[in-house]
Amino acid sequence: MRIAVSAGYWSAGPPPGAQELFEAADHAGVDQIWTAEAYGSDAWTPLAWWGSRTSRIQLGTAVSQLSARPPVTLAMTAMTMDHLTQGRILLGIGTSNPQVVEGWYGQPYPRPLERTREYIDIVRQVIARREPVRCDGKHYQLPLPPEHGSTGLGKPLRSILHPYRTEIPIYLGAEGPKNVALAAEIADGWNVIFFSPAMNDFYAAALAEGFARPGARHSAQTFDVVGGPLAIIEDDDLERAADQVRPTLALYIGGMGARGVNFHHEVFVRMGYEAEARQIQDLYLAGDRKSAIAAVPTALVEDVALIGPWAKIADEIQRWKQTVLTTFSVHAHPSQLDKIADLARS
Repeated sequence: MRIAVSAGYWSAGPPPGAQELFEAADHAGVDQIWTAEAYGSDAWTPLAWWGSRTSRIQLGTAVSQLSARPPVTLAMTAMTMDHLTQGRILLGIGTSNPQVVEGWYGQPYPRPLERTREYIDIVRQVIARREPVRCDGKHYQLPLPPEHGSTGLGKPLRSILHPYRTEIPIYLGAEGPKNVALAAEIADGWNVIFFSPAMNDFYAAALAEGFARPGARHSAQTFDVVGGPLAIIEDDDLERAADQVRPTLALYIGGMGARGVNFHHEVFVRMGYEAEARQIQDLYLAGDRKSAIAAVPTALVEDVALIGPWAKIADEIQRWKQTVLTTFSVHAHPSQLDKIADLARS
C-alpha cells in the first residue's frame, strides 16, 4: 500500500505547518503529496514552493481545475514542473461544479465528461510532443478556426520544450459513477475525496466498467486509486473527535454546490444518508451553519473518517485496506505520519 498526504487548499491564508508537512512526508518515505484549489489559492504555486524542499516524494494536484486553464497551459505547467522535479509530477485534474466554473471562471459547465475527454487528449498531445497539436472537438479547437472569430492565421504548433517524460500520469478527481468509469478508461489514476469502505462494491463496479471499455489505458492491477479517511483523529472522546470533522462535512454536504447540483451531497445520499444530507443542506443554505454542523451524525463521520481511541482506529483501518484503494491518503498531523504510515502498510 502506497501512502499519500494532502496539503489541501488555503482558506484565509497559507495553512500553518504546510512546509513542515512537505518535509515530514518526504522524510517519512510517504509516496505522494497533493495540493488542491477551489476559488482562492491555486494548486501549483504551493506545490512548487514547498515541493522545492523535497527530494523524492511525488508531487500532485488534487485537483487542478479544468476550467481554470486552457489544456495547453496546464500541459506547459506540468512539463515545466516535471523538469524541475526530475519526473516527480502527478497531474490531477477535475471539473469542479457549475457554481465555480460559471461563477468564478466564467466558463460553460455542460457536458463535463465530454469536455474532460477532449481536454486530456490535448494535454497528452502537448506532453508527448510527437507532432503539432490539433483538436477539432466540440469544446476545444486547435488551431482556432475563422468561424470562431479568429484571424485564420493560427497554425498547429509543437512545444519548444522537450518533455522530461513523454507521459505524465494523469489522475481524475471524480465522485459520480460515470466520472469514475471515465477515470478508469482514460486516466492513470483516480483521486477520491469522500470514500467509505461501505461503498467499495459500488466504486469497484464503476471502475470495472471503465476498464472494460475499448482502448482503456489500464486494468485494476495497474490503476492508482488515491483515497482514504477524511481525517484520522486519535481521541478517547469519540464525540469530541467527531466535532473536528463535522464542520468540513457540513460545508461540503450543505454548501459546496447548488441545491440539486451538489456532487458531494449526492455521495452521501448514495451512502444511505439521504434524509440527513437533506437536513444538513436545508440548514446550511438557510444560513444556519451551526445547526447544519450539529446535524452531521456521528455514524456518518465514522463512515468517512477514522476517529476515536487508537485501538479503534487500528481495528477499523483494516476495512479500508481491503478496498479498491491502492494509495492510502492520510489526513493527520505531521507528527503522526510515521505512526499512521506504519499502520497502513502493516
